[in-house]
Amino acid sequence: MRYVKRGSTELTVSECGFGCIPIIRLPKDDAVKVLRHAFERGITYFDTANAYRDSEEKIGMAFAGMREKVVLASKTLMRGAEGTMAHLDNSLRMLRTDYLDLYQLHQIAQENDWLEVTGPTGALEAVMRAKAAGKVRYVGVTSHSLQMALKMVRSGLFDTIMFPFNLIEEGAKDELIGACREKGMGFIGMKPFGGGVLDNAAIAFKYLRYYYDVLPLPGFESCEQVDDIISFYSKANVIDDQDLMQMEKYRSELGKRFCRRCEYCQPCPQGVMITPAMGYPIVAARMSPSVSVEFCKNAMESVLLCTGCGTCLTRCPYELPIPDILKANYALYEKHLKEKRS
Repeated sequence: MRYVKRGSTELTVSECGFGCIPIIRLPKDDAVKVLRHAFERGITYFDTANAYRDSEEKIGMAFAGMREKVVLASKTLMRGAEGTMAHLDNSLRMLRTDYLDLYQLHQIAQENDWLEVTGPTGALEAVMRAKAAGKVRYVGVTSHSLQMALKMVRSGLFDTIMFPFNLIEEGAKDELIGACREKGMGFIGMKPFGGGVLDNAAIAFKYLRYYYDVLPLPGFESCEQVDDIISFYSKANVIDDQDLMQMEKYRSELGKRFCRRCEYCQPCPQGVMITPAMGYPIVAARMSPSVSVEFCKNAMESVLLCTGCGTCLTRCPYELPIPDILKANYALYEKHLKEKRS
């Protein structure tokens, strides 16, 4: 494991980080065990958010008494100064620290988000005050919109940006990553497995490691998962023709009509379980149809509640035709259900 300085910051961190959403599914003792194991294997960068339920508390438990040995990043979805400061203070309390190495404004994707956070009583003003007070070392931003991400990088207001980046979401690889290099900004790659659709970790990380200045953030739920990813960093990154063919296979099969499970479309006002229903074809491909129809039954039956109101369309950062995809997925579910019954 190498340790790399990110952008123009003084944050020198492991070349692979730890995205802490998955630990919300673990009991506290198990989460602490996985976090400490990751640190012992060389990971020093841990990224969480106020919205990730009890992940901050678990990280605080794991690294109590060793604050200077880890780099901690958190985020807020608040757009105003008051709510942002409340989130920041809560994060500091849960993480058992008096400062954060990186604090990020989360999911700035629309123009109205940008205007709100940069306004006179916006979140950015609050974070800059917190930085001046020593509560925050560096300020970052996250987005799922390429055009907004480019705008924020070029603004010169931030030290880092987090953006989706993997072998099937390559929108950032040219202009955005290049803009970060020019501005001296650190680039943090979210969703290294495409939100769960890439099931070959070795191929996923061969691609990611090619981009030396991208910090990927895989999530871990077990020590075994940590060891699996860390093992890739113990050898040279060689991409052969077979690897390239596998990457192209993923791209051709998945295209752009797949759900990244960001869940910004939810909650559905009609009660549709959008995220699991959007992923039904992937589950069905990994399981037999007879198993997948039972595994996904509640989610798929909820699709019948869809009225086509379009609320999800206004929220999806990837502009997916969600109602159409849900309809097609339900048709596949019905087909599998009939096959099972027959």
